[in-house]
Amino acid sequence: MSSLKGIDPQLKRYLRRHHVPDVFECIITGLAMNCPEDSLRFIVDKLRLLIDTNFDGMQWDMFVEEALKPSRKIVTESYLEQLFNCDENVQPTPEMYHKAYDFYNDKKKKMCFYAWLQYHMMKKRKRLEMMRRMEEARHYYRHRVMNVHFTKWLDWTRFVNRRNAEGFMKIKFVYHTSLCRLIFKSWFSVMKDALRTREYFERLERGEIVEGDNPLAARVGGETRDEISLLPRKAALKVFAYIDIADLVRCARVCRSWKVLTQSPALWTKVNLSTVKNKVTDPVVIQMLQKCRPYLVHLNLRGCGGVRRASFNVISQCKNLQDLNLSECKSLSDDSLRQIAEGCRALLYLNVSYTDISDGAMRALARSCLNMQYLSLAYCQKFTDKGLHYLTTGKGCRKLIHLDLSGCTQLTSVGFHHVSVGCPTVQSLVLNDLPMLTDDHILEMTDRCQSIRALCLLGSANLSDTAFKALAQHRRLQKLRVEGNNRITDSVVKTLVKLCHQMNHVYLADCPRLTDISLKNLAMLKNISVLNVADCIRLSDSGVRQVVEGPSGARIREMNLTNCVRVSDVSLLRIAQKCQNLTFLSVCYCEHITDAGIELLGNMPNLTSVDLSGTHIGDTGLAALGSSGRVRDVTVSECEGVTDLGLQKFCAQVRELEMLDISHCQAITDTGIKSMAFCCRMLTHLNFCGCLQLTDLSMQYVSGVCRYLHVLDISGCWQVSDKSLKYLRKGCKQLKMLTMLYCKNITKPAVNKIRGKVEQVEYSTDEVPAYFNYSKK
Repeated sequence: MSSLKGIDPQLKRYLRRHHVPDVFECIITGLAMNCPEDSLRFIVDKLRLLIDTNFDGMQWDMFVEEALKPSRKIVTESYLEQLFNCDENVQPTPEMYHKAYDFYNDKKKKMCFYAWLQYHMMKKRKRLEMMRRMEEARHYYRHRVMNVHFTKWLDWTRFVNRRNAEGFMKIKFVYHTSLCRLIFKSWFSVMKDALRTREYFERLERGEIVEGDNPLAARVGGETRDEISLLPRKAALKVFAYIDIADLVRCARVCRSWKVLTQSPALWTKVNLSTVKNKVTDPVVIQMLQKCRPYLVHLNLRGCGGVRRASFNVISQCKNLQDLNLSECKSLSDDSLRQIAEGCRALLYLNVSYTDISDGAMRALARSCLNMQYLSLAYCQKFTDKGLHYLTTGKGCRKLIHLDLSGCTQLTSVGFHHVSVGCPTVQSLVLNDLPMLTDDHILEMTDRCQSIRALCLLGSANLSDTAFKALAQHRRLQKLRVEGNNRITDSVVKTLVKLCHQMNHVYLADCPRLTDISLKNLAMLKNISVLNVADCIRLSDSGVRQVVEGPSGARIREMNLTNCVRVSDVSLLRIAQKCQNLTFLSVCYCEHITDAGIELLGNMPNLTSVDLSGTHIGDTGLAALGSSGRVRDVTVSECEGVTDLGLQKFCAQVRELEMLDISHCQAITDTGIKSMAFCCRMLTHLNFCGCLQLTDLSMQYVSGVCRYLHVLDISGCWQVSDKSLKYLRKGCKQLKMLTMLYCKNITKPAVNKIRGKVEQVEYSTDEVPAYFNYSKK
């Protein structure tokens, strides 16, 4: 009511005329006394009631229930005057009554509102407290439930882990037991075989074995079941995929199961008849191709002289053929090649080197071979520049990537011009044995063929620095092979290194004008994998050191330093330290190489092929070379210091040796060959040329153990006789090439007998040349 003291009198009259204080008083009184649950709803209902009655009969306690009304009135109407602050001496007026009434109403309203607010806040606090307790109760309940479930899950996982551990231990025990049994069984078989072999050699030495007898060859396994037939089909096909076509045909005759396996299309997508080229005839080719032509993709008839026109007609029906090798097929004519080109539209690779094709065949290829990518015309002498014009201007052969024109000496500058114009996308170009090749030819080809990545120029002595610098301008050259060139200098290598940063194959053999400066420039390349600088006699340890210590040192896989006479053990030290990925190394006729340097090579982890011919290696170096046990191909030809002792120590460490060349090592005797045959049973290539002390006993050792021997050279072994051929014929069933030059004790009848077993035999009875005895002089 204190707020009514200073208000406008008209506003006071307005409030009184419209009964605003009375309405407020009766509603607040009802709220204070009744305390309804929904206060807002109560106010709205009472206001509607007053409006409906037009405020008639309105009393301050009209909304109070009868049970809550006081028994007597506490406030009288005269009390309103005090509420409106009227003096006692002043006669109260209606405005004073209104003020008093408003003050009374405001006071009651405030008191009731505060009481109602306190009550409302108390209920809110109780409600929040109840919600908090309920949330804690729910959280506690959830925690208890999760604890129960987690305890059960933990017990279950412990039980499963314990059960799995017990099962694993049982399986591990069974596995180790089975593995031990398998290892012991294999070891027992190996030991029995070794014991039987040792007894065989001892009996040979004592002379107890009759000539030609070989108990090792007659050894047969105890099991009679066919293990290959019991394998899964995919595994059996993997086994048959490793044998050649002749053995595959033989396997088809073993049993019905093997016949079904050998007729699988997966084994006939690639047919290589070059391994049995002397036995291939038209009926054989026709019968074979008629069965496998739907899925034949690769066909190799290299050197098959018995193939005629009928076979070529069947080849033309192989619609899916992509790779065809007809090299050295002298019966191939232009008509046959035209028929093949028209029938085999999917042909991608074609090799017709050493054939008699002419310009007509070139025209047929240009018309039909639209997808041709690789073409070899090496040593084809009958086509001319006009044939190259047909080849490069037709619809076909537009996608050529590789072109081999080696030995085509009939070509002129016009032919090379046609190649440069018609084959701008060629990437690999082989131009070996072309003595008429000049700088002008190379300049013309490089001007148009700007995609060349690999170039081979062996035997092109007329090329100078100008040609090679022009090649380097396109900056795409990756492989370069040059041999027998006396004109190129260090400036060529400098230009190549400067412009062709991606070069990875460098073959610069027999280029005598190259010096260590060239190797210093090559050291800046980052991707060299093959380095061949054979017969570059001006190279020394300094140049080799710079190459192997450069960024490509760890990437080099093949290195050939043949006849680099200034290279010594220092280079081998650098190579052993830096070239950890080296797989092939040749230091032939490097006179300063000794056992000290060879011992370092024995620690190289990836070295598999080594050529040490003509070096001063002895038994110590040869024994150290085999310390890694990974060497597969070793050549120690003309090494006077190698004896039986070194060969024994070396072979005892490299039991998986595949190729061995000990030619002209005249200190080697039958004793060394015995140790070699006993330890290295996986040998496929052997060269005993010039080993004058070997006898028939060595051949008996080899034939009794080395079952996988393919190539054997016994030239100059004058003590070898017909007995050796008898041993080889019975023991070495897979022998394909036998060389017996200067073997005067071998007769022609014995040679004729072995010719039916071996594909290629070279034989002569001439006297042993004087240079075979150089070590004795």
